[in-house]
Amino acid sequence: MEINKTILGIDPGSNIMGYGVLRITKNKAEVVALGVIKTAGFSGHYQKLSHIFDRTLYLVDEYKPDETALEAPFFGKNVQSMLKLGRAQGVAMAASLYRKVPIFEYAPLRIKQAITGNGSATKEQVAYFLKQMYNIEIMPSDLDATDGLATAVCHFLQLKNPASGNTTKNWEEFIRKNPGRVR
Repeated sequence: MEINKTILGIDPGSNIMGYGVLRITKNKAEVVALGVIKTAGFSGHYQKLSHIFDRTLYLVDEYKPDETALEAPFFGKNVQSMLKLGRAQGVAMAASLYRKVPIFEYAPLRIKQAITGNGSATKEQVAYFLKQMYNIEIMPSDLDATDGLATAVCHFLQLKNPASGNTTKNWEEFIRKNPGRVR
């Protein structure tokens, strides 16, 4: 199967959100952009969320992705941090969905495993592998950017080698396959 599409990868965060854009042409991936969205200059949480939404919408309009891949939040001990992270992820999702771009989520362990072969790899190891895979000459100083790119690459690799069995790629497919589990 030949893949031709653009993928926006996002590593959500309420203070720093990393992103990477991957363009696939005839199954060959090319890094188009990577960077971060910072919210340090905003006074309140809702202003930060608004900025994340606006900047994500800008990325969607600028790069016109066919799909958005997000790192799913992992469970932590600090409930307040998880709530803020979930909200940041939600507004990033909303920006993509506002432009009708489908969403795909991946666990941090799965992303690291896809890039390095090790689910407990460090951010530095993920960045190193991405640099080698895509000949990235100038690496961003903030590793959240490479985490966003890693999410896009993980999605691309999933498209190339879809899992067999009863797995679903997104919520729409899950609902279609499991109408009795949705209320």
